[in-house]
Amino acid sequence: MSVFAEWVRDFEDAADRRRDTGDPDFARRAVMAPEVVASVRRFQVGESGDGANLIAKAGDAGDDDYARAVRMFVAEERDHARMLALLLGAAGRDTIAGHWSDAVFVRLRRVLGLRMELMVLLIAEVVALGYYRALRDGADDPLVAEVAGRILDDERRHVPFHCLRLRGDLPRTVRGPWRVLLLGALAVVCLDHGPALRRLGVTRRAFAAEVIGHFDAAVAAVHDPAHDLLPVSA
Repeated sequence: MSVFAEWVRDFEDAADRRRDTGDPDFARRAVMAPEVVASVRRFQVGESGDGANLIAKAGDAGDDDYARAVRMFVAEERDHARMLALLLGAAGRDTIAGHWSDAVFVRLRRVLGLRMELMVLLIAEVVALGYYRALRDGADDPLVAEVAGRILDDERRHVPFHCLRLRGDLPRTVRGPWRVLLLGALAVVCLDHGPALRRLGVTRRAFAAEVIGHFDAAVAAVHDPAHDLLPVSA
């Protein structure tokens, strides 16, 4: 049994909580500004991947507990996509088939090994922390806020999960290039989602600062063995 057995239990507990709680009331009508609709559509695409490449790489890593936890992580991401699609439906809007920024991100991840894929994925996760926090706190609609809050709770668990896998497998020399990659991705997000962020009451500068703070904390946790990266319930 590896250290990731604790994460398997955490993902199982989260799945049980979702079953017990049930979905938000998507029969309610949701109200979202056009800028927010466009932004949520793009994030929905990003959450909807099948994760097959990540699952395959995790399966080759030689840790059955980790491979199982990754499968459950992917299932949570797909559940986020499902909820965002239902949220858009509650607002009378449909989903989109794809977006160029997600296509670039997916292609980049697929050509890399597990370590590099997780480094790219962790960037997406810290961006998600800032985005869903802004959506939860800035939405004028209770259904939008509830969905964003549920997804945010999951994303907060995902970051230490990925950090734990990277620990011990990441030389400090990659911190500079990793940060450059973050800043490039963040520039695209701020440009692409700036109108929605502004509508949610968050400036691009404030959003970028929040995401960079999450990234710096995650990188520090990867390199600090004293930082506990097990689930809170462990």
